[in-house]
This record gives sequence, C-alpha cells and structure tokens, in this order.
Amino acid sequence: MEDLKYWIWLSKIPGLGSIKTQRLLNIYHNPKEIWKIEKEELKHIEGIGEKLAEEISKQEYREKLDEIQEKMKEEKIELITFQNEAYPKNLRQLYDKPISLYVKGNKSILNQFSLAIIGCRENSTYGKEVATAIGKGLAKRGIITISGLARGIDSISHKATIEENGKTIAVIGSGIDCIYPEENTNLAKEIVEKGGIIVSEYPPETKAEKMNFPARNRIISALSSGVIVIEAKKKSGTMSTVDFALEQGKMVFSIPGNITNKNAEGTNDLIKQGAKCVTCMQDILEEYYF
Repeated sequence: MEDLKYWIWLSKIPGLGSIKTQRLLNIYHNPKEIWKIEKEELKHIEGIGEKLAEEISKQEYREKLDEIQEKMKEEKIELITFQNEAYPKNLRQLYDKPISLYVKGNKSILNQFSLAIIGCRENSTYGKEVATAIGKGLAKRGIITISGLARGIDSISHKATIEENGKTIAVIGSGIDCIYPEENTNLAKEIVEKGGIIVSEYPPETKAEKMNFPARNRIISALSSGVIVIEAKKKSGTMSTVDFALEQGKMVFSIPGNITNKNAEGTNDLIKQGAKCVTCMQDILEEYYF
C-alpha cells in the first residue's frame, strides 16, 4: 500500500478515534493529505479543537513509521483500511468502525459466517467443559469462532476450535507483536498456523491497556453473527461485549449456570432478559438453519 505509513500514523494518535478520523477523511480523502495540514487549520475543524489539533501535529507520532513498516513486513502483519475491499463487511455497518485493522493470518475468514464465544477469565471446570464442547461443536460444522485471546473462556474456545481443525479469529487490545497475556503468544502463533487470524486496530508496539479492551469488544461482536456467553459476572468485560452485540442487533446466547456461582450471575441474568438459553448445540444451530 503506497500510503501505508500515513495510515499507521493516523492509528497511533491517541484521542482521535474513529468518528473524528472519518470526519477528517471525508474532508481530506486520505491520510497523506491530513498529514500535511497545519495545526491552525486543524483546530477549526468541527470536533477537533485546539487540544486534539496539537496532538495530531505532534512529531512523536510521525517517528519510527519506517521501523514499524519493516516490522510488519518481517512478521507478516498486514493493514486493511476501511477503504479496502478486504475490509470485513460486518464491520462496515458500525458508525464507529475501525479505520484500519492490523491482521496476521487468513484474511478470507473475516467475511465468513462466524460466532463469538466469550466469558470470564477465572472460569470454573464447568465453564471449561462447556466452552470446549461449543468450540469443538462449531468447528465440526465449519463455523468460524471468534474470541479475545484473554485467559479463561477466550483461550479455551480458541484452543478447542484448533483441536477440531477449525479456524478461529482472535481480536486483541494490543499490537499484534505485543500479545497479551504473554502466555498466549504460542496460542496466537498456532491460531495463524492453523488457518485462523489475529486482528487488532492498534499498531505494532502498542502495549495492552485497560481502555483498549472495550473498543476491542465492539469488534468481536460486530464481526460475528451471534455471541455465545459462557460464565460472566454481572459487571464485566464480557457483559460489555453483550451490550455491543445488542446495540448491533446480534443474537445473544447464554449458558445457564449454578446460581451460587458469581460467574453465573451475568449469564443467568441474560436469560431472564431474553437471551436464548443454551443447553445443547442445537439451540445455537437452529437459529441459523444448520
């Protein structure tokens, strides 16, 4: 991509965000033109203002771009912008869609039917058994799974998919070269080797930060055709993904759990609110005519 370094630059600017970036691209059409704009001009654009104009103009975000491009080449990390045909069709529906995605692996599965499997990091034995069964059950039927490569249910569902020779998508809240948690570095490598893909809207060298994960969660739900929730507290990152899924009009499935287990409070509550109760694979598949 001829203008790769300018897209990388845009993705490095904190506080800019999708909506404001889209506004700038609507005016100036490409990041190379935005790069040339003086701070005085920027601050008069609606929604930008003086503080953000100063941030956009900072030299520090314009440095090391060649190094990042070289690292991407070495590690086979590609950049897909929302102007690219390969950009996932499901993400195009988002008003705050990622302007660009850093990806490593099999891009073709981003546009295939997929279901997200999400849940808590501190899973029970029951949660592990269910996540494994669902991950393998979907893989057997050729369904792509999606999760966030976190500890617990996320990792279990990715592993189960791979064990059944299925393909899985891991959406992360850091740069692809900074896998978090670090213990999942080998799992990320295996996902790619087995025909899956790692996806991030953050450029290489971006460390995992708490604020990155809600943004990541909107991508997990948007890429999928439905979200399967296995063990979740009432207030958790898992439930934030559910909120995004409901906002996006996605089907939400919930696994009932032990009423004395805090990790079942969220899933049981979802069922009360109308999420589909899942007690067998057919409860999921029948919604999609499998």
